[in-house]
Amino acid sequence: MTGRIPWTGRRGPLVAEVIALGALAALDTVLLLRSGPATGWLATIALEFAPGLGPVVAVLAVLRRRFPEHIAVVATAVSGLSLLGTGITAAIAALGQRLPPQPTGCEALAISLVVGASCHHLRPRPAIGQAVLGGLAAASAPIVRYGVGSPPALFAAVAALAWGVALAIGLVLRDADARNRVEIVEVRTAERLNLARELHDLVAHQITGLVVRVQAARRVAERQGGETTAFAEIEEAGAEALASMRRLVGTLRTEGEDLFSPPSGLTAAVDRAVPDDGSVTLDAPGDLATLTVAPEVVTTVHRLITESLTNARRHAPRATRVHVSVRHDGRGELTIEIDNDGAARAAGAGGFGLIGMAERVSALGGTVSAGPEPGGRWRVAARLPLRAG
Repeated sequence: MTGRIPWTGRRGPLVAEVIALGALAALDTVLLLRSGPATGWLATIALEFAPGLGPVVAVLAVLRRRFPEHIAVVATAVSGLSLLGTGITAAIAALGQRLPPQPTGCEALAISLVVGASCHHLRPRPAIGQAVLGGLAAASAPIVRYGVGSPPALFAAVAALAWGVALAIGLVLRDADARNRVEIVEVRTAERLNLARELHDLVAHQITGLVVRVQAARRVAERQGGETTAFAEIEEAGAEALASMRRLVGTLRTEGEDLFSPPSGLTAAVDRAVPDDGSVTLDAPGDLATLTVAPEVVTTVHRLITESLTNARRHAPRATRVHVSVRHDGRGELTIEIDNDGAARAAGAGGFGLIGMAERVSALGGTVSAGPEPGGRWRVAARLPLRAG
């Protein structure tokens, strides 16, 4: 997509994370170098490992965005490395040697990031495990490395607070994703119900026409003294089919909903959807009326244009140009494009309106796409077969 604002996608949070982790890693390194030398050969060897701990967990925390399918592995590595550093400090102290305390600022932030991501994306049990592991690593590091009675050990409260905030944010995002999935299912279900109702109205319209013709043929046969049994059976079968379909689809209708009046053809569908007040320009060939188009394609074209123009009025109220183009390639395929300017920002292409349109178009074997264009424009494009497969 073009025209994306840096802070609307993953780039903005990623840059903020890199800056924060880099600053804390540098600060931790400075504090480590100023904390004094190691005493004892084992502490001296361990000190070679300690300065690299912060940058390593920082890189791992950032990599969770690059490999979202491996969040559990990354989170385990981050918390495990932090616990390893804490364990080394405790083991060396138990041997009577001194290892300069490893600052935990970068580790605390990295743990908070991976815990939040785990609570957001993982299944409940792995998410709980990562939350407990991360909380243990974040809270124990300052206490064990600096000592229970030292002032820096109070940083454990800050680390625990950061862990709790990350946990809460991850759960909120998890709940938002669940709600979004439910809304998408509801939108698709509603669109399918609309398709079922429109199918009833279209089929009822066609069957009614057949029944009327059969009734007329039956009257002519009666006047001419011919056999009318077959006509009567066809008429009765058509009437039963209409009654059964009306009863079945009637359960899908909301109270007070009127029967859908399908457009009589492709030209009527386009003219009904595009207002004639001059606010929308229409580009359509003059031979649309001569095309043989399936009724369900006609209604889909009408719904697609109506929905797109409604979105243009809602999200681009200051648009100066709204253009609708309807074309056919002569090989049985129809192309519809709706383009408008005045888009305030590069909105995402996953809105519920587009989901409903995609559900309807894909049911007919077509495709639809929507997205921003250069110059603050928004474009919806769809391709439909004239005869639905």
